[in-house]
Amino acid sequence: SGRGVPCLRCRGLCTGFEPHSWRKVCRACRCSQEEHGPGSELDDDRKVGRLLAGSRYASLTARPKGGDGARVYKRNRMIVTNPNISGKDPTFDTVTYEWAPPGLTQKLAMQYMELVPPELQPVAGTEGAWHRRRRLARQLPLHDQDPAQCRGLGEGEQPLMEEFVSRYKAEALGVGEVALPGQGGARKEEEKPQDKNTEPSRAPESPNGALEGTTGAGSYRCDSCQQPVPGDCPVVYADRAGYSRQWHPGCFVCCRCSEPLVDLIYFWKGGAAWCGRHYCESLRPRCAGCDEIIFSEDYQQVEGLAWHNKHFACLECETLLLGKPFALANASLLCTTCSQSR
Repeated sequence: SGRGVPCLRCRGLCTGFEPHSWRKVCRACRCSQEEHGPGSELDDDRKVGRLLAGSRYASLTARPKGGDGARVYKRNRMIVTNPNISGKDPTFDTVTYEWAPPGLTQKLAMQYMELVPPELQPVAGTEGAWHRRRRLARQLPLHDQDPAQCRGLGEGEQPLMEEFVSRYKAEALGVGEVALPGQGGARKEEEKPQDKNTEPSRAPESPNGALEGTTGAGSYRCDSCQQPVPGDCPVVYADRAGYSRQWHPGCFVCCRCSEPLVDLIYFWKGGAAWCGRHYCESLRPRCAGCDEIIFSEDYQQVEGLAWHNKHFACLECETLLLGKPFALANASLLCTTCSQSR
């Protein structure tokens, strides 16, 4: 995936992605695969399908006919046709959104899209669609959920990773729901108790986030910016947070990196929503060499960064640096010889 695609950062100096044996970078230019452009849409849908399968959100996946049995993300695409009557013969302009919140009328879905910054709206063939797929690769790396994609697992560590994935699916993984204020989880609230991982220090709020003692327009507030939300403005609910909290579409972001949560997929911890990457890093260290979560208790740490012992190596010549002098430049290790040559 990504082979043959020139690196966008190197601007023609790299002719195509050449995967490194264990680093998640191009062997030729050292840039990530994200910089070479996304893989296929089917690969993306398979990855998200695998993530949601076996969770309370499995209904957002399907098992395609004639496939290998793996579940695939039922990504909700939206096609909007607008008549153009400026000329004598009316024509129609068709706009395809590569993703839209599921379960909404087209009118409400369009209201939601209008609240998303134009440069982030996932219209097919635009920068917004490219940014969505880049966030998908960054926030939900496949090697955070599939042991078969990992090169850093040691003997006996695969069961630890499988347990790690199983637990975050059961305890933290969520998919945001879009609805008008006061209408989130109308049928779910009676079926599910509020998640145990909600912030204990928050004072009780009235149902669906209404400001105490108020009703009607302006009686709701965004949990992030604390600004009132009009009653006709769609908001995002996170069922693991309980339906007393809602967010403006532009405010539903990762609490660590502040990036919009791709396709509203979040991980709930400590009273806040996280992207998948930073949620996993909040529980276990991530190797700065291979980008995988470290499950061994024996690893290297330097200036807040971590490495598998076998990946504590020079970026340029691959010399193992355990017990040897080294330099740290831009989160990359260099042996003294390569550091001096730079």
